[in-house]
Amino acid sequence: MNQTKLTVRVPRDLLDNVKQYASNNNTTLTDLIQAYLRRIPFQSSMDDAPIVRRLSGSLPADLSKADYQKHLDEKYDR
Repeated sequence: MNQTKLTVRVPRDLLDNVKQYASNNNTTLTDLIQAYLRRIPFQSSMDDAPIVRRLSGSLPADLSKADYQKHLDEKYDR
């Protein structure tokens, strides 16, 4: 894996606390930061989201907003 350096500014007391935590848990500050950053999901388009895939094709392609509005009006007696 290609790695790069990163400069981050944090309060001194926070850094000291995290360094102590890393030492007490036999790890490094770099490993802690990497573990945290890996928990952040990759941002991708919603086109590939499971709910979108599941719902794709469930409505006719020629359905208009007016058709949907008419459906809602009929459903809710408006």
